[in-house]
Amino acid sequence: MMRKTRQFLGSIAAFCVAVFTPTHGVSAEQDAWPNRPVRVVIPYAPGNTGDITFRLIQNQLEAKFGVRFLIDNKSGASGNIGAEEVVRAAADGYTFLLGSTNNYVTNASLIKSMRFDPMKDLVPITMISNAPSVVVVNANLAVNTLAELTALAKKESGKLAFASPGNGTPPHLAAELYKQLAGVDLIHVPYRGSAPAVQGLLGGDTQIYMTALSSVAGNISAGKLKAIAVAGPHRLSVLPNVPTTAQQGVPEMITGNWWGLSAPLGTDSKIIQKLAEAIQTVLNDPAVKQKYFELGVTPVGSSPSEFAAQIAHEASIWKKVIARSGIQPE
Repeated sequence: MMRKTRQFLGSIAAFCVAVFTPTHGVSAEQDAWPNRPVRVVIPYAPGNTGDITFRLIQNQLEAKFGVRFLIDNKSGASGNIGAEEVVRAAADGYTFLLGSTNNYVTNASLIKSMRFDPMKDLVPITMISNAPSVVVVNANLAVNTLAELTALAKKESGKLAFASPGNGTPPHLAAELYKQLAGVDLIHVPYRGSAPAVQGLLGGDTQIYMTALSSVAGNISAGKLKAIAVAGPHRLSVLPNVPTTAQQGVPEMITGNWWGLSAPLGTDSKIIQKLAEAIQTVLNDPAVKQKYFELGVTPVGSSPSEFAAQIAHEASIWKKVIARSGIQPE
């Protein structure tokens, strides 16, 4: 009788350990991820490059995982409102940030009142897309190469103006990097958004704009604007005759606006890796690649560690550029 009682109590103890051990439940939940809709916060208004490029892979991700991937646009404060919402969200694998270069790299050096550190409070998953800056000039400006632009800017020192969609935006920083590398003095004319900046360039109020191709592609095709350089490692397939900045003697001028996915600190590494690998697979689809190339955007699909290294590398570069230029956010 005593022996049977001990066996019974042992069975009960084993059952309790199996049922109530926390790691067992957590592991099962991780293996089952995702089992409900996933929210992807984009900290800008709809229609931006990140928004467009994620929608191009949204259906494939939903088909692969069998759940909805819901885009939630939360704009404001240079993207900090949406980014901070993700930082404060539960680290359960159901809220992610699709942020731009600003969110991960430059805002921390521009905005002194930030209430979080993107390099400490977010877990990088993968860089999804990269839109290298295209150096564009008014069609009436008598330059066709980067060297000719630099020569004219030195000749007309302090007279040529460049447009941007606002202080501290990627086009503003791209132009500041060019100024420092080329040793030229240009006037900065900030607008409230990309569309007004393009109109200012078309109207001749400014002469230069360094932006993603998607903002100016139509006007380049119409001959109203001239693309003279691509600030990326490779030429764009839709602009095959436009050389890179490196091909024109300025290899340090690699700039643009990329978009990457991250999660709140504490999100399980298995979920991070699972999502990163799924996105890499989707981005390798030839049809998806072609759609990206048509937008002047490069599909990336980096690993979590590669994305983290890229963030750290660029943060150090832009911190110096911002300090030298004395840029102040609006």
